[in-house]
Amino acid sequence: MDTARNVALEAWMAEHGHSSNSLAEAVNRAQERLTGRPGGHDGSSVRAWKSGRIRWPKSATRKALEDVTGLSATALGFVPRGRTPSTPASPQEDPDMKRRTLVGGIAAAAAAAAAPGTVAPRRIGMSDVDRLQHRFAEIIASDHRHGGQPGIEQRAAALADEALNLQNAGSATQRVRNSLYACAASFRSSAMWAAIDGRRYDDAKAHMREAQALAEMAGDQAIKFRIWSHAGAMYRHMGRPADALAANDVARGLHITRRDPMFASLGLARQAAIHGAAQDRTGTRRAFDQAQDAMDRADPEDYRPVWMLAFYDQAELHSLALSAHLSLGDYPAAEFHAHRCLSALRPHMVRSRAITTTRLAHAQLAQGEVEAATLTAMKVPADAATRHARVSRMLQEFGAALRATAPGSPPVETWTEHAAAWRTTA
Repeated sequence: MDTARNVALEAWMAEHGHSSNSLAEAVNRAQERLTGRPGGHDGSSVRAWKSGRIRWPKSATRKALEDVTGLSATALGFVPRGRTPSTPASPQEDPDMKRRTLVGGIAAAAAAAAAPGTVAPRRIGMSDVDRLQHRFAEIIASDHRHGGQPGIEQRAAALADEALNLQNAGSATQRVRNSLYACAASFRSSAMWAAIDGRRYDDAKAHMREAQALAEMAGDQAIKFRIWSHAGAMYRHMGRPADALAANDVARGLHITRRDPMFASLGLARQAAIHGAAQDRTGTRRAFDQAQDAMDRADPEDYRPVWMLAFYDQAELHSLALSAHLSLGDYPAAEFHAHRCLSALRPHMVRSRAITTTRLAHAQLAQGEVEAATLTAMKVPADAATRHARVSRMLQEFGAALRATAPGSPPVETWTEHAAAWRTTA
């Protein structure tokens, strides 16, 4: 039987700037929100819909498409089984469409009567959510390049407000509203992390409180995990390991850690770093072993949010181990994990490379390797050395430790000149 192209779907995609691949990704995300499991669609799936080879997708796919587009499946040109494209369903044959048309007409009439001459409010849909999620990915990328900058914090906070403003900009389904709250919580959590990374802890706590409230309204387990896990990291950096463990335990208690071993691994790895700060050697070793085991069990094909995909991998596990062993004073182990981290870091992890290189220099210096430590510290890029609060402080501490270890030595002179050059080019 000949198939007729789905011109309605093609027209909607053209109007909203969707390629086959981008629509497939949006449908997969919507299906994840609906069912708890991501869809398995790709560009070829969408091309099959457009060509008419698939005239009536499965029910979960149809619902995901409706959430993404704000239109019914029949309005998108899909034809229920048993009907032919040449005899499309009339409004009387499609009760759902008839009900939506009637309700829409009543609502439009009521709006016109209440406010003559005004334009009906726009409909907020998943395309708006997708646009915000794209901006969120940009924030994540900027954080990994620069980290801790007030500008990143301010942009993330402004985007959180933009997501919230959309709640009042038009009509939307409850799923869209929940997704907007999740977007706002995601941006607030990025503002929180930028403030933590920049050692602006009062600002970080303010972002945390707002992010937690937004995540509750969204009911999004992944972003709840991110916020509480960040809270644990914040208290660890503030030297409050008891509070850090309590916050991290909230993250680890969420059911997403039982559903996805990768979330369990991150929670355990951060718990191990907290144990290191608390001088608990046994707890540190046990938690890292469990974190590695959970990571090994995780399915790399499972759907995960962009913030998780962007940073948590074997390199980050070694980075947290490096932090823990430095705190414990186990410098050979710290150096081992530093080298393993640096060898596995992905190119976009610019901020992480600067932090790891600085920590490696500390581990080498603590073992008496004065020249090697100095050369390592000099590899930190000038931008990170002068503009990233955590890196700057660690390098200042390195310089003080170097002068105390080898006063008046050639490495001290070399380091002093190099640090002065950094300040000149800042």
